[in-house]
Amino acid sequence: MERIPILKMGGFLLITIQVDMHDRLAMTLQNDVTDMIVKTRARGVMIDISMLDMVDSFIGRMLGSIASMSRILDAETVVVGMQPAVAITLVELGLSLTGVRTALNVDKGMELLRSSIERKEANGAFVRD
Repeated sequence: MERIPILKMGGFLLITIQVDMHDRLAMTLQNDVTDMIVKTRARGVMIDISMLDMVDSFIGRMLGSIASMSRILDAETVVVGMQPAVAITLVELGLSLTGVRTALNVDKGMELLRSSIERKEANGAFVRD
């Protein structure tokens, strides 16, 4: 079965989507991400969609769901590398991706994850045993 690789980098998970997403692959990714967050105790998830030329409403909702599930599992999520055509399509479909943080590229995404996690630690929001 086709799967999207999830790489662990320090306390973060990096997901680079380099294939056309279809519904079953998106569902598998959602399950794999949540399993990896729990298994690795990741504090951040970065999803690089720079290779995606098109995102339909289902895939857009799946990105939002992954971010919501990650948040419930105490991990921040950032989607990076969104192409202008993808952003336009999401807006035209009426998908605002509420709760999904975005950054232009992987470097900016890592900065955003690090600063968000540092803020949470400073406020005592991260409680891990």
